[in-house]
Amino acid sequence: MPLFLPKEMAKHVTDLSPKFFVSRGVKAVVLYVDNPLTTHGNPVPAQGVPEWISQMQAAGLCLTILSNNYRERVEPFARKLGLDFISMACKPLTFGLTRACRRYGLKPRQVCLIGDQIFTDIVGGNLKGVLTVLVEPYELEHKWSFRLKRRLERPIIRRYRQKKGESL
Repeated sequence: MPLFLPKEMAKHVTDLSPKFFVSRGVKAVVLYVDNPLTTHGNPVPAQGVPEWISQMQAAGLCLTILSNNYRERVEPFARKLGLDFISMACKPLTFGLTRACRRYGLKPRQVCLIGDQIFTDIVGGNLKGVLTVLVEPYELEHKWSFRLKRRLERPIIRRYRQKKGESL
């Protein structure tokens, strides 16, 4: 079960402070696009995300976007935020995370991955050994495959909350 459990959870990326990362020895943050930074398929970052990114960069954190999407989706979004990106990451496989670690010359324990899906984002991050943070999606997707995954995630999220002593 630990493979599926995030190390931490937050409502949105904007709820995480530079202190959160620095206190855990994190030097780079890997972000997924759809739902951690904006609604699914939206070319515009969610409210507060550009300011949050500026705050993280001012604290000396390296940030990069990692996505299974094609370059055509990821590059314009990353450019708007002034971030590096890795497209076609093949998550939950760790190829993309390995590239991110190499890009910054960091060990996995110095990297944090923030995502909204357990079976791709969190599993991939846990396989690589990075700090994993699960955030709530800005908007639930309507395709049946996403609805099924979200339903399967519920008992895992419940287990995380029990483990952390949070109320359900």
